[in-house]
Amino acid sequence: MAEPAWPDPEILPVESAPVPAYGSGSLADLLPTLAAGMEVPGFEPRIAELEPADRNCVFLIDGLGWEQLLAHPDEAPYLSSLIASSRGGSGRPITVGFPATTATSLASVGTGLPPCNHGLPGYTARNPDTGELMNQLRWTPWTSPAAWQPYPTVFQLADRAGVHTAQVSAPHFQNTPLTKIALSGGTFHGRLSGEDRMDLAAEQLAAGDRSLVYTYYAEVDGKGHRYGVDSDAWRGQLMYVDRLVQRLAEQLPPRSALYVTADHGMLDVPFDDEHRIDFDHDWELRAGVALLGGEGRARHVYAVPGAQSDVLACWREVLGEQFWVASRDEALAAGWFGPPGAYDPRVYDRLGDVVAAARDDVLIIATEREPKESLMTGNHGSMTPVEQLVPLLQVRT
Repeated sequence: MAEPAWPDPEILPVESAPVPAYGSGSLADLLPTLAAGMEVPGFEPRIAELEPADRNCVFLIDGLGWEQLLAHPDEAPYLSSLIASSRGGSGRPITVGFPATTATSLASVGTGLPPCNHGLPGYTARNPDTGELMNQLRWTPWTSPAAWQPYPTVFQLADRAGVHTAQVSAPHFQNTPLTKIALSGGTFHGRLSGEDRMDLAAEQLAAGDRSLVYTYYAEVDGKGHRYGVDSDAWRGQLMYVDRLVQRLAEQLPPRSALYVTADHGMLDVPFDDEHRIDFDHDWELRAGVALLGGEGRARHVYAVPGAQSDVLACWREVLGEQFWVASRDEALAAGWFGPPGAYDPRVYDRLGDVVAAARDDVLIIATEREPKESLMTGNHGSMTPVEQLVPLLQVRT
């Protein structure tokens, strides 16, 4: 008797991934829209729901996704009271970009460009000039910031146009390469406490007839990575940042708009072999791979020369029911990293020969190459709503 013919596993189509809303409702569209409203030359409004204001403040809360905010009204009563104001009063979120990770998102915020243009396409990516993986958050190994990201920031262009421009953040961010290439322009003001940052941001907002101020808080993300978004530590940070937003909102000068947003959401991934696939101990996934970049939910896979098609076929066969798995060209054509056809050629070889983005609650960890990252409870990076959607809450005076 013949063996039954089992159907092939259902491979997720590349085009089925819910790509970011580049050009109309993504994080990269926020500052260009605000700059256009302040009549900075060269900018057009992209997020149609936003009304112009003379003084604009963006408060970016690292790791506070839309779905996490909706799920925690008791811990964030003030933020929750603003949900209806999101995206110009439509009550809707915006998306970040792909990958949904801090270095990529901050570069998109500051430059107003998608990842395929600004060139920070993930947590780690290959430097084509050296063949090494570059950590774009920590900026190691060192490479010239201006060569890696040559475009001016929106802050720089606004400052040149006479807008009072300032960044208010933790002091240790002032001279980092990521700050220089993504968030510089005008003046940087370092303050340790969250309360001091809120007070100074309000002061800087009032310091010009037209102002653009950026401020940032990191520890919602930090506690989420370490303890998870289902932890008391994470909830405590959400409660704290809720009070910070209210403190800033109550000090806004006239003719101001405060926008509260984030660089990505986050989800907790269980610590078991079903949910955490260890690249360093999986011979199938390692075959033909020269470098493993990105992070657990958004991987750049760099093949040894001549092995690209074999690596793509293997990763698609092994992971294709849980991950969207694409070749570099397929990912670009599908709009994962920005509008199709719009990529900067200098960025092309920074992207993996194969790109894998998680749909399910799974990770590709690497316990030997990435021991610390492999131990994180909360994770992000892919295109699922819990990672992609972020608030754009608004307070106006």
